[in-house]
Amino acid sequence: MLTIICAEIRNYFLTHREADIHGGTFKIENGGLNVDFLKNGQYFRILGSALNDGVHQFPAELQDETFEGTVWAMSVPPDFVALVEEIDAWVRSNGNALNSPYTSESFGGYSYSNATGANGGAYTWRDHFAARLNGYRRSSVL
Repeated sequence: MLTIICAEIRNYFLTHREADIHGGTFKIENGGLNVDFLKNGQYFRILGSALNDGVHQFPAELQDETFEGTVWAMSVPPDFVALVEEIDAWVRSNGNALNSPYTSESFGGYSYSNATGANGGAYTWRDHFAARLNGYRRSSVL
């Protein structure tokens, strides 16, 4: 979920853009990325991988491969991680309603209406958490 939300808000929490983005050839062996610039518990983004693109927490269980790409060292604030966990829990508990193709239905004296989002479609986590995510939004990824 962290990968999706970081993309949504266009923020990968880079502290020092040039210093945080490491490019080159990376080898993932036995599920581990062996780099010296990530600390235990730190989040990072992989780009250019056929099997592991996305946001992970170091050390991560990854698919073995060698790829040419970038690894971004992220500085994700704990309150943002807590918000992502809350969003994930909200999605899990509201998933059935969110996946319904109907916004309203009625038959035989029974009717219901699901909440709709700003675009008139189904109400999603984006609608529910927009105000709380706004403080983290960026106009561009870099």
